[in-house]
Parts: sequence; C-alpha cells; structure tokens
Amino acid sequence: MTDPPDVKREQTDYGALLTAVASETERLDVFLAAASGETRSFVQRAIEQGEARVNGKVCRAGTKLRPGDEVALRLKKPVEYSAEPEDIPISIVYEDADIAVIDKPRGMVVHPAPGNPAGTLVNAVLYAVRDLSGVGGELRPGIVHRIDKMTSGLVVVAKNDFAHRALASQLKEHEAGRVYLALVEGNIREDEGVVDAPVGRHPVERKRMAVVSGGRRAVTRFRVLERMGAYTLVAARLETGRTHQIRVHMAHVKHPVAGDAVYGNAKDPLRLGGQALHAARLTLVHPRTGRTMTFRAPVPAYFTKALAAAGHDAGLELDALIDQTLML
Repeated sequence: MTDPPDVKREQTDYGALLTAVASETERLDVFLAAASGETRSFVQRAIEQGEARVNGKVCRAGTKLRPGDEVALRLKKPVEYSAEPEDIPISIVYEDADIAVIDKPRGMVVHPAPGNPAGTLVNAVLYAVRDLSGVGGELRPGIVHRIDKMTSGLVVVAKNDFAHRALASQLKEHEAGRVYLALVEGNIREDEGVVDAPVGRHPVERKRMAVVSGGRRAVTRFRVLERMGAYTLVAARLETGRTHQIRVHMAHVKHPVAGDAVYGNAKDPLRLGGQALHAARLTLVHPRTGRTMTFRAPVPAYFTKALAAAGHDAGLELDALIDQTLML
C-alpha cells in the first residue's frame, strides 16, 4: 500500500488503543506496522500476545484483511527499566583492563528485559566489575554476546568501547571460537558432522526459531564424545551465532538437546528443567595485545548429574575431548 491508513489513537489506562479501517487486501501485520509506525516484528509480537483484533476477533499475523475490516491494536504502556548494580555472586574466569570473562550460571538471564527486570548477569557485573563499555546501551553495558537463560557457561564482557567493537567484530567475522557441551537425545552414528541450515523465526510460533528457507545462514560443527544408548554427549562448535542455534540444529537432525522442552522432549526424563547445554570453551584474540586466549568453564553440577543419570562413563577425560573440538 502506498499511504498509511487513517488511524484513531485513544489513550487508556492500559496504554494506547489504535483503530483503523482496511481499504485494500493485505496482511494484518503489514497493515498494523504502517498504521502504528512500529516495526513489523514489534507488531507481530503484539499480535501473538492477543493485542490485535479484526472485527472484534483475535487473528494471526498473516490474516488477510479485506476492504472495510475494522482493525484494533492495543499498545501497552512502555515499562521503564534500568540496570542497577546488585551483589550477586558470579564466577569471573578472567579479568584485565579491557575484558572480563564470566562463567554464567544456569537460570540467569544476561540482561534486564520484560519479565526479568533485575537479578541478571548485567546487574551482577555492574557490581563486581564496575567499568564497562557503553556500546550496548544502558541495559546491556559491555555485553558483546548472549547465551540463553537456561544455558550455562562462558560470556565475554567488554570494559571499554575499544574492546567492545573489537570483540563484536571477531564474533561477526567468526574469528572467535565457541565450543558447547551438549547432551542430546538418541544415538548419533557419525563420529562428527556439520549442520549447515538457515535459521529464522518459526513461521507460526514466533517465539521459536526454526530451520527455514530464507533464514540467516547458520553452521554448527559437532563431535561425538560419548554414546550412552538413549543419549549422546557431543561438543558443538559454532561458526555462526544465531538465536538458539545449537538447540534448533540438533532438533533439526532429530537429536534435540536433552531437557529442551521448546525444541525437544517436553517430558524431560532426566529432570533437567531446561536444556543440557554448557558453553565450555571460548577462544578470542585479545583486543589490545593481539594474543589468542582460550578460556575454560568446568562442567557444572546440573550437567554432571544428568550425565550420571544418562549412563556416562566417569572415567572419560571430558576436558581433553572438548579441547580437541576447538580444532574442528
């Protein structure tokens, strides 16, 4: 459509109520993006949350509007967040004047967001590290990359803008090495493999990611460390860093990460309460010295307990096996 629709905006205690009438045939999300001035992804999230109506009924983002359809969109009042220092114990693996490497515990969100306004890694780092780069903004100071809430392991934090830009460039150009330990369902026959499949938003369930045509290129290399019959322990190395990449890729090859109710078995027989995924190794070039550095995070207790329940051979030297994956 060439012109945005005429929109009526009413302020309510809830927020803003936008109403408009469709003048031609088009998708609901496209229409509402033009009507509200918001991005299409923002509008799609609002539609998923039931904030949009067409002729009084909740509809999907891809609903085709017809001329004369009455459309309404509720926009919640924005919630103000600020990241404040909090005395939360964290494990600092390494720190100097430019970077800090943190072993993030499972269950901790990286930065404040709706539903998690406090108690995040950022809050903890602001207290423990203090000086951080400003590139990420007020809510993400120093944050160069993220890992999921229920994923444990290594995260690098930049303490100044110079370091932040250098590290971000390494991640973008795939120069930084990241190896994850993953316990996956089923028996993988191959000793190693590569999953090269594009990842993007799930076409229907927008809170999930999926292997989709037109998604961003995503490459995961993996090596089998141990086979336990119903489960396989693998080390996975990221060549790209897409949202939920390892979880999506392993589910795509029919070996979802154990405990992953979003992409795998909701029954969770190992009682993990979340995916068995641990960022065990991080290799980067120090932004100031140019020295290649590799950091290690020990296998956490929740993962060790799940391995024992799955039938793990305690005699295996996991650290040595994981280190070999850095050379893949």
